[in-house]
Amino acid sequence: MAGIVLSVNAGSSSLKVSLFAPTFEGPKHLATCTVDAINTDQPSFTSSVKDINDEEKNVRRVKDHDEALRYILNHLFRTTTSAEDLTHVCHRVVHGGDYQKRQPINEDSLHHLESLIELAPLHNKSSTALIRATLKQLPNATSIAYFDTTFHRSLPRHIYTLPLDRKLADQCSLRKYGFHGISYSFILRNVAEFLQKPESDMNLIIMHLGSGASICCVQNGKSLDTSMGLTPLAGLPGATRSGDIDPTTILHYIRISHASVDTAEEVLNKQSGWKALTGTTSFGDVAKRSNDETKLAFDLFVDRILNFVGAYYLKLGGQVDALVFAGGIGEKSAELREAVSNQCQCLGFVFDKDRNQRPEGKAPVKALCNMERQGGEGDRKKRVLVCETDEQFEMAFQCMQDRDLYEKGDR
Repeated sequence: MAGIVLSVNAGSSSLKVSLFAPTFEGPKHLATCTVDAINTDQPSFTSSVKDINDEEKNVRRVKDHDEALRYILNHLFRTTTSAEDLTHVCHRVVHGGDYQKRQPINEDSLHHLESLIELAPLHNKSSTALIRATLKQLPNATSIAYFDTTFHRSLPRHIYTLPLDRKLADQCSLRKYGFHGISYSFILRNVAEFLQKPESDMNLIIMHLGSGASICCVQNGKSLDTSMGLTPLAGLPGATRSGDIDPTTILHYIRISHASVDTAEEVLNKQSGWKALTGTTSFGDVAKRSNDETKLAFDLFVDRILNFVGAYYLKLGGQVDALVFAGGIGEKSAELREAVSNQCQCLGFVFDKDRNQRPEGKAPVKALCNMERQGGEGDRKKRVLVCETDEQFEMAFQCMQDRDLYEKGDR
């Protein structure tokens, strides 16, 4: 079967790959494979394909993303497809800088992405390394970068502008970019279909809550504002990220401890968040609130979420179709959904505790409320929904929708 698309999502120490075939109904999922704990003594390999041989079960040390990709491709070419049928590789790249849209990969575009590594140190380094590995291992496939920043190119100037010297800001490209855009694209399209409304008429507050967490304010189907900024560090706290703090905090830390800027960046990105408060990066453990530390981390996270939900509700003038939970935590933590939704009922959002435990509806979107009830004033029903986001599918969908790119295979 020709025209197979490989969607690649590289983490700092993991690699997740999904395979899709073109159909009249859209991308058909064929397989998903993951290698976790890259460059450790205990790597793991999982595949949605049931046929895993003994060698694949006993995965040996995988030192980098190049080896992880080779491992996954060997499995997929043995079980699912061939190198000849695989025509496109879609890469999730967190920071796209000034790129306005997806970018076919060549040496110039790859060098530009490598220059952005410092703006997304937890992701762009592994993404660019993986792109180089793909070009080497799949030289006949068209590699395309899809950016988390693209969805937020609609941000108004007064929202993306930082109150800094304009010459300095322009020279250094200092502005709000926003992230998780591939996920937000998927969520917007599927929630619009679920509510049977055109995307251009959708007003949403979407929460992509995972180890990296952000919130997006969508007005008339476009990103109006989002919690992350120049880098993914801004906004909500995460598993290891601090989120928003007084900028002087880190300057004070450097001054007192005589730490370097690199060390301070390490603290903010990898030694903060609920890991710093509780000692664990597992939000499942945090949500249990079994001790003072986990209760503090849970309450803090809810509080920071509410700060953005309240602000975005005002920006939308109260005209909100739905409050949407997504991401690993948003999809799995009924405790967090309940804590946030209870606080939002004063704004007219309809929320049902029993449905929260057993969300109703056809995947990927499910309702946490009675869909027939009117929420709040005006002509919009303020629903609470959960959406199982799928960034790999979204990249394949966009690739197959882009007929010039998909049919001509430009590079």
